[in-house]
Amino acid sequence: MARRAVPFTGRSRGTVTLDHMPASAIFERVITLEAVHNFRDMGEYRTVDGRVTRPGQLFRADGLYRLTGNDLETLRPLGLRTVIDLRTIGELDEHGRYPVELFPLNWHHLPVVDVTWEKVEVNDRSAAVFLHDQYTSMLEYGEPLLANAIRILAMPGALPAVFHCAAGKDRTGILAALVLGALGVPDEVIVDDYALTRAGMDRMRHWAEETNPEMMAAWQAMPAVYAAAEPEAMAALLADIRAAHGTVRAYVRSLGVPSAALEALEDALLQ
Repeated sequence: MARRAVPFTGRSRGTVTLDHMPASAIFERVITLEAVHNFRDMGEYRTVDGRVTRPGQLFRADGLYRLTGNDLETLRPLGLRTVIDLRTIGELDEHGRYPVELFPLNWHHLPVVDVTWEKVEVNDRSAAVFLHDQYTSMLEYGEPLLANAIRILAMPGALPAVFHCAAGKDRTGILAALVLGALGVPDEVIVDDYALTRAGMDRMRHWAEETNPEMMAAWQAMPAVYAAAEPEAMAALLADIRAAHGTVRAYVRSLGVPSAALEALEDALLQ
């Protein structure tokens, strides 16, 4: 399975060292695929009590409906057992789903928003403020489904698993934050994980320019903030959760995820 170095490409290009991640988080985290550009291993993140998330067990991704035959062969060694699709019903109807018929596994559809952002007004909001506002709305609407996703991941035999939306940025970023936070990964590490999506969005845009004119036209027509991945937005969301609940784990518990499920997830994902 080929993996490659991942440059952190935000407003300026280049590779940077993220202080809260081991070197392998930069150079081995992204799985290189032909038509999916933000497929990342969530292993090797250290928790506040010194444990580390296991590599090869939990992944986050963008639109898995785009997987090519070669992509499926690249993923086959992962032994995936579960896919959680966070996209809307409309997205599912328009684009299809993970090719379960070619790669059998347990597929779950949990649409954490009812509509995408096409008609959301940006007005004069900065990218960080816009995204924070949208993430807050996502939590308000999607809490039961996000809780269900965590319960599914904690079930015996669910791992290895991957969850995804369209870009692997917003809905996927929120679920990743809740899972990592519930496991005890510090906020700054969660924010750094979210920020790696900037490079994924860059890869996706270059791919669309070269191979998918329809996607590129849609990209060019939408407000630029839709494609942004601003670390400040995720940091603000985590701060909101902590202000209201004390910890991310307490918030996840308040959604109805039992302690037993979180303990099972810890046993499966932490070493």
